[in-house]
Amino acid sequence: MLSEVERQELEEAVKHYPDKRGAAIDALLLIQRRRGWISDETLHEIAQFLEITPEDLDSVATFYNLIFRKPVGRHVAFVCDSISCWIKGCEQVQEQIKTLYGADFGQTSPDGRLTVLPIACLGHCERAPAVLIDQDVYGDVTPEKVEQIVEKYK
Repeated sequence: MLSEVERQELEEAVKHYPDKRGAAIDALLLIQRRRGWISDETLHEIAQFLEITPEDLDSVATFYNLIFRKPVGRHVAFVCDSISCWIKGCEQVQEQIKTLYGADFGQTSPDGRLTVLPIACLGHCERAPAVLIDQDVYGDVTPEKVEQIVEKYK
């Protein structure tokens, strides 16, 4: 059930749109920041608040890769696998994350700390390979730098 604080935040978010439905992405991200991910039950509650069908809201949620429909770790690491990052060694970076933390693409480390996901482009091509952890972008990432970067996120 949406908390009173969540409802207030959603009310504030929808004020910026002529129709409540326009706030779908904002609403999903807002609740995800509080809960970590969007469960089916939460999706239905948000859809009811926005006065849209759960199916319509789910189509929005599943289209955007920054909205999580399954539980994730305390931190989410996106490893860019665009052509620039691929040429510069993103596969070795991803392999190092897997080796150090036991999490391959789509998996969460056994300790629940880190979920690793691919992303098509972080827009950081000039500093490839790039990794986004939570809201922090790292460029020129090498396998040797992975542990130093990830250790900031407990």
